[in-house]
Amino acid sequence: MPVWGTAEARAKVDVRFAGQHKSTTADQNGRWKLTLDPMKASAVGREMIIRSGDTVAAFKDVLVGEVWFAGGQSNMGYTCGSMAKHLPEGKTLVATATFPSLRFCQVSEQDAPQPLNGLQRRAQWDVCSPENVVRHSAVAFIFARRLHLELNAVPVGVIDCSWGGKPIEPFIPLGAFRGHPTLEKLARLAEAGDEDGIRAMAGGTRVRSSSWLPGTIYNSRISPVRPYAIRGAIWYQAESNCGQGEDPRDYAHKMRALIRGWRSAWNRDDLPIYYVQLPQWRSYAWTWAREEQRKALDVANTGMVVTIDLDNGGDIHPPNKIDVGERLARWPLARDYGRDVTAKGPMFREAKIAGNEVTVVFDAAESGLMIGRAKGVLQVEPDAAGTLNGFELCTESGRWFAAEARIREQRLIVTSDRVPEPVAVRYACHPEAPADAPWNLYSRAGLPASPFCSHWRRMPYDPASNQHNSR
Repeated sequence: MPVWGTAEARAKVDVRFAGQHKSTTADQNGRWKLTLDPMKASAVGREMIIRSGDTVAAFKDVLVGEVWFAGGQSNMGYTCGSMAKHLPEGKTLVATATFPSLRFCQVSEQDAPQPLNGLQRRAQWDVCSPENVVRHSAVAFIFARRLHLELNAVPVGVIDCSWGGKPIEPFIPLGAFRGHPTLEKLARLAEAGDEDGIRAMAGGTRVRSSSWLPGTIYNSRISPVRPYAIRGAIWYQAESNCGQGEDPRDYAHKMRALIRGWRSAWNRDDLPIYYVQLPQWRSYAWTWAREEQRKALDVANTGMVVTIDLDNGGDIHPPNKIDVGERLARWPLARDYGRDVTAKGPMFREAKIAGNEVTVVFDAAESGLMIGRAKGVLQVEPDAAGTLNGFELCTESGRWFAAEARIREQRLIVTSDRVPEPVAVRYACHPEAPADAPWNLYSRAGLPASPFCSHWRRMPYDPASNQHNSR
């Protein structure tokens, strides 16, 4: 458990907490850090005393538990208060959110050109109560609440660095922009201040301010807290990388850079990072953004939550953050805490073409596949009489036609009378589903399948088609 701060240059610093007494000496700049011995989780609030010379700082009601880091843009920042106003189930959860062992901390610094060593404005831990939680992330609350309940009431804290309306680039440390031409070009253009060049490049964004540039949010909101001992991170973002005039191509490389950069910052090569795939929305580029997010799963110790089945009510900020947070919590429960929980829904593995039939094989379909129906919050039911929606087959000439998909144990058989010799298959590869034909392929564990296309070169991205879409 790292403890750090500032004191007089070369001054001795003593830290006392939970029966431990540790000392260190500040460096020539007055910075110091020490590490307390590992401790068991405890919901008993205790006092931490830090002394240097005649200066004493006392921190009361300090708990020991699991701390997670949260990042992203407005859908991660979407507050419990907003959820309660627009979602009856959210209102109930907020009204009963009396959890003294849940704590939330919002970091809200402005962007910075260089990494900061400390926060310019004090950030505080809020105890979870109906009065306090309304100011904090709904996704983070639902996620932390589920961990707390499943882990025998262990204390859980979330540090939230989210910032609405921002792309992924500013959350990534500048040193992580390497290993791929797009990343390296972004770093060069940002250093040169060439905002037009960033917009024009493949994978570019429309830079509105310095807070859109590589590293600038990392510098202000992440670098100052990175000594903190965290168990892992959750991430919900991509909207501003595929809005009007934005290009989602190469987002997978950016996501890998974010993971690499955060792991390096915390000196944890295995730091768990779990993230949310974008839901359905009317904007052209979201189809490709979702695929880019799926591709980033090739990084070890990551997981992705699929949300295309959830009703967004025509709102780019859908209020149902309950399903999102609960699905996110499945990942650490299954992978990091050893609970018997299914976290991953069906993921496309391969398509086998034989005559007019395409057989689609999935990973994470051991429980079997099913046609499902999302009836409301946390309600996915089998729909035995339903038909699968969202499947299409492609002709050799590149035309896509609606297709029929049938479940055969853990696989799908896809056919179309209009495509006697298919060359590719895809599912849910549109910005949003028709109101009367929701995307409805699930595992029997009730988790939705991710969108996929067996041959993405049959779906060329057209930047001109994303110049006039609403965000």
